[in-house]
Amino acid sequence: MAVKRRYESAHRQEQARQTRRAILDAAAALFVEPGYAATPLTAVAAKARVAIQTVYKVFGSKQALLSALVDVTMAGDDEPVALPDRPFVAEIRALTDARAKLDRYARHLLHTHARQAQVILALAAAATADPEAAAIWRKNLDDRRNGMTMFAADLASTGQLRLDHTVDTAADVLWLAMDVRNYDWLVRQRGWPPERFQRWYVDTVAAVLLATPGPPAPVQRA
Repeated sequence: MAVKRRYESAHRQEQARQTRRAILDAAAALFVEPGYAATPLTAVAAKARVAIQTVYKVFGSKQALLSALVDVTMAGDDEPVALPDRPFVAEIRALTDARAKLDRYARHLLHTHARQAQVILALAAAATADPEAAAIWRKNLDDRRNGMTMFAADLASTGQLRLDHTVDTAADVLWLAMDVRNYDWLVRQRGWPPERFQRWYVDTVAAVLLATPGPPAPVQRA
């Protein structure tokens, strides 16, 4: 009986995971087009093929659904692993050269932007008119700024930052350079190949932040 109960429990957990994923996928599509404000939760439920009560049970509110969607889109999965504990962060910290750190981060950033651009741009648009979306957008901005502060401190530990940059000002530069709107304009609007965007990020940030930015390095593919 114990084996059967464990099987039934695992089955229910997998069903719950699939239901949550279906709701998130539906929200991702509808919050982009026609948009967050124009999408009632009933539309999300219909697209996900679940009852509206299920949406409320899993997420509680439209704002909570949007917040969860942003978190999952940023991380790339629904696992409860904080950003500083992600493998790519450990890989960056293990490198001793500042430009090599920028290149490894650029590879991560490229994949993240390709995955998140539409959702994050939809959030930015919704934030201009919807207070709930604006609160999530502000949290997203703050989270990214905090992440770039940690990255700036890691770059500073190499001793290769220019003397006129503190960790705080370096974080400002990193925060600006990683903004998804740069990717949207250069790759999605102007048609740059992703590899060119990666080189642009590394070359631009290195030129601004590093005492000896060095020659452009060949792009390393993930």
